[in-house]
Amino acid sequence: MATALNNLFNFGRTLPPPFDTLANKKMPLSSMYGDGTQATLCATVIKGLNAVCGCMNGTGEGAVGVIDHRSVAEYKSAVGPNAYHLVVYDNSTGNILASVYDKSTETSESYVLNSANRDGAAVMMAMYPFLSQDKEFAENFQTYYDQYTVGFTDVPTATNVMAVLCDNVYRRVKDTTCPVHIKANVEKSGNLMRITQTTLDSGAFTPHSVTAGEFTIFANTGPATIKKASTVVEHDDFVDKYELHLRSYNTQEQALIPELPDWYIIPPEVVDVCKHAQATTEMAVPMRNFLLRGPAGTGKTMGAKAIAAGLHLPYMKYTCSANTEIFDFVGMIFPDSEGGSTGDADLDREKAELEQMGGITYENVSKIMGLPDIEDMDYDPAGVYHALTGLEKDTASAQECMAIVMEKVTAKVQALSKRTEESQSHGQTYRYVDTDFIKALKNGYLIEIQEPSTIVQPGVLVGLNSLLEQSGSITLPTGEVIHRHPDAVVVVTTNTSYEGCRGMNQSVLDRMSLVRDVELPTPEVMVQRAMAVTGETDEYKVGQMVQVVNDLAEYCRKNSISDGSYGMRSLIDWIVSSQITGNVYQSALYTIISKATADENDREALISSVLEPIFAPKRKAS
Repeated sequence: MATALNNLFNFGRTLPPPFDTLANKKMPLSSMYGDGTQATLCATVIKGLNAVCGCMNGTGEGAVGVIDHRSVAEYKSAVGPNAYHLVVYDNSTGNILASVYDKSTETSESYVLNSANRDGAAVMMAMYPFLSQDKEFAENFQTYYDQYTVGFTDVPTATNVMAVLCDNVYRRVKDTTCPVHIKANVEKSGNLMRITQTTLDSGAFTPHSVTAGEFTIFANTGPATIKKASTVVEHDDFVDKYELHLRSYNTQEQALIPELPDWYIIPPEVVDVCKHAQATTEMAVPMRNFLLRGPAGTGKTMGAKAIAAGLHLPYMKYTCSANTEIFDFVGMIFPDSEGGSTGDADLDREKAELEQMGGITYENVSKIMGLPDIEDMDYDPAGVYHALTGLEKDTASAQECMAIVMEKVTAKVQALSKRTEESQSHGQTYRYVDTDFIKALKNGYLIEIQEPSTIVQPGVLVGLNSLLEQSGSITLPTGEVIHRHPDAVVVVTTNTSYEGCRGMNQSVLDRMSLVRDVELPTPEVMVQRAMAVTGETDEYKVGQMVQVVNDLAEYCRKNSISDGSYGMRSLIDWIVSSQITGNVYQSALYTIISKATADENDREALISSVLEPIFAPKRKAS
């Protein structure tokens, strides 16, 4: 190994806790980039990553962030209350700037990187944003971070993952042929170019995004989001592990049980829903209704499918629209042939009228009967109840009114479906068609109700409240009474960022067992998902694209730009388009930028403030 790298990877230094009691720094394992030799624990890597962990969970001072192809770090030195090591790392060239900075006097001195002076932990901390773009590094760091956060309750696990991290970093920096090589230019003397106060004051190294901690020297950024410990849930430990009851399915039902793609990372809210559903199965009121709420592209529908996979239930969905009516959830009657008589002149007249209206549907039957609609029930339930029953009831609810309307419509549909012997001889028949909603509740499947907040009439879902109850029931046009299956699970998914979305009805919210807000996945998860879906292999480029999408979302939030959408779908569209055009910048204009807003001035601002600092436009050859 070159002398220059000895300055960065000094294996002779004492290891920090909890590794300081180990008898041997050599570990019988290595990273995927190792050559089969044993990994060696390195104090530089450990101290640098410990500093990142401390910033992430709020227990340590300092910060790490990204500018573009550069990253910056403020590393809190153990020498003095105001002493910091400042580092600027350029990933494209491997150049490193560093200073030892006194925050109280605003003076700095040179940072010499060698065994007799600085150990390089601050440099390692600055390299973290680019080191973490490697899947092996990211996965092992997350496990290590979990252990760091809980106080290293499992030292052997922490030791093993840190050994892989040390070997991963060492191999990627040392080996220039490594596919995820990290450049690091360190002279034999260990002298690094100093960061002057003038440069600091100019704002040239102000981070565009904060990975962890709170910057107070390069900039005053405020604290980054505290990252909680989490664990990666393996598919084998999740799929079918939360069955509510042991059941057998026919071939058609088995085909409806989702299979999770290998790239899918199971989010904690999905596991949480499955645990609650299974743990409450034998209780008097088991948890069976769940709401997943969040911005577009956060994986709510994929989460609903994952819940079905964990519970080992067939999955169905119903997508709401502005004009969705209660009858759309229940089903309808279809005539198999024209003509035929019910034997009642009034019914035959109504039947002919219904055929002109498009068929014997719940909605059409309600109209010809002149029954009140949901708006009337919401506005004056007591008055509607009196009109329907002739009885006074000041405490009547919209739900009670809807139940009476459903009974009246059902009775009329059944009467309209009756046929005389003559009409039967002509072969006229009627058939009732279940909706997926009814099928799921009747047979014990998982039904996802998508975007109910887009429904114009907010009381539509109120009519389903009886079925959202665990012991709920409904009478179908056939006269059959449907009782909700004890295993039937309802997952409502709704966006919080789409134009036209409304608030959920309070009575419906009250019937949700859990309400989980789903946020965009972490950048590391976004990179992994996007690469798996698109087949893109350039992890560094995808990492930069993820940064642009996240920066764009943050810019839109801060500047109240809310007429567009952004997230995982936009990211995937951008990657696919760039694979076709070969021009990342140009593809961004027609995917993430054009989707974010229709306002021309806002688009120009997004291009100059978010896109171009990371992906400059290709210049035409002169």
